[in-house]
Amino acid sequence: MTAILAVEDLSLSFGSVQALRDVTLALAPGEITALVGDNGAGKSTLVRCMSGVHRPESGRILLDGEPVAFRSAEDARHAGIETVHQNLALVEDLTVWQNLFLNRELTRGPFLDRAAMRRRAQEMVSELAVNVPAVGSRVRRLSGGQRQAVAICRAAGFDSRLVIMDEPTASLGVQETERVEHLIRGLRDKGRAVLLISHDFQQVLRLSDQVWVMRSGRCVGGRRTKDTTGEEIVSLVTGALAA
Repeated sequence: MTAILAVEDLSLSFGSVQALRDVTLALAPGEITALVGDNGAGKSTLVRCMSGVHRPESGRILLDGEPVAFRSAEDARHAGIETVHQNLALVEDLTVWQNLFLNRELTRGPFLDRAAMRRRAQEMVSELAVNVPAVGSRVRRLSGGQRQAVAICRAAGFDSRLVIMDEPTASLGVQETERVEHLIRGLRDKGRAVLLISHDFQQVLRLSDQVWVMRSGRCVGGRRTKDTTGEEIVSLVTGALAA
């Protein structure tokens, strides 16, 4: 099966700091892939290369087996790659539907088509079975889990093929974490690829189909989730076990 997105020998440095060193890994369509590693391992830098924020110095990125060179995050979005950042990038004083269509507003002639955006926002929320109040609610009134759901809905609602999620449940309670994990599984069930960055190895084992481990800017190993354990992943992260 051709990977929806792959990186080959990707390297990037910032001054004297080598952030990525010859990283090679692949993301399969219709799967949840986990990316794990300690702080400073290179996970965020790799994700920024995948999503068009950074441009690697060497190596290449392949989309459906073809080399691509994203010049910006907008380029990556046009290619179907969406990212849900830890800060969610939501505007608290705007409504749910306004956040869903932020920078993607629908127009009718020279005017915003507010009715169409509200209608489509309701469809997007309903399709993901998101537990979110009315799309006219302001984001500042939403709980942490509801805000995360809005961000996921925005990422999944515009023909995205790969959704990248950076610590999507880090600040949530048990019940809200369970709801967000349900949304993530729903994306996979709809055929989307998901890249999950998480420090919660139990969550990784619950959700993912494939795990890639980063350490000191390198990808030091990959495992099918069903064939590994939390102890093995920890050993790869710490360097106690060679790939």
